[in-house]
Amino acid sequence: MKVTGFTFIRNAIRFDYPIVEAITSILPLCDEFIVVVGNSEDSTLDLIKNINSAKIKIVSSTWDDSLREGGRVLAAETNKALDAISDDTNWCFYIQGDEVMHEQYIDSVRAAMLEWENDKQVEGLLFDYLHFYGSYDFVADSTKWYRKEVRIIRKDSAIRSFRDAQGFQKNGRPLRVKKSGGSIYHYGWVKPPSKQQEKQQYFHSLWHSDEWMSKNIPKNPEFDYSKVDSVSHFSGSHPFVMQERIRKINWKFDFDPTVKKLSIKSRFKHSLENLTGWRIGEYKNYRLI
Repeated sequence: MKVTGFTFIRNAIRFDYPIVEAITSILPLCDEFIVVVGNSEDSTLDLIKNINSAKIKIVSSTWDDSLREGGRVLAAETNKALDAISDDTNWCFYIQGDEVMHEQYIDSVRAAMLEWENDKQVEGLLFDYLHFYGSYDFVADSTKWYRKEVRIIRKDSAIRSFRDAQGFQKNGRPLRVKKSGGSIYHYGWVKPPSKQQEKQQYFHSLWHSDEWMSKNIPKNPEFDYSKVDSVSHFSGSHPFVMQERIRKINWKFDFDPTVKKLSIKSRFKHSLENLTGWRIGEYKNYRLI
């Protein structure tokens, strides 16, 4: 069984992406790793080059700014990495620049890939998600945060990154998947407030026009984390590769998790999910088989 990791990244230092941690967290499962490095205004390329692994292969890229709206450029960059994977690969393991897999899941994810390697009906493997918010001590838990996503896909030219690169489709339909046995820790909302604000302004520019940006995105110096609707305390452990980054945290986020800024409809959905595990109207870009 051959496993190839793949990702894309641009301006990792400027926007404080834990891309090194993301890559190294799944590197033990990969025989090779494709990193598409976009045209950056910082030393992102050197950052990737300095990862001490012969498995890593770097592909240089220039982003197509005409694909900015709807986040399509993110899918385009993902597909560049996907296309660089050799045909003798069985499984392709995708990780984004703010996602990290805990080392406790390495064995179970490897076992899932081995179990379904020869079953062509299985086109991907599904991961649970934890979305950290404000600091490494809180997890966002309202129904607006996606709970699962496909991060391992079969090497198949018909499977492509979809919309803004959150998931994948095959010939325009959701993938048929099995559970991976692993969880992805999403750290996209844990940054110094100034870095988070800069990232939000930049990321919105990948979805919206300049006119929309000027009307809807305030140019504040720092991101206001207090506007979150619902969080809970995180009582588990973080991945080993994140420990040094966590140790260097230089801001404080205080929030009372008993405070829920939810509408009546959201409160009902939240309570129902906590009681039954069922989320009303949950979007699923996959089909669990």
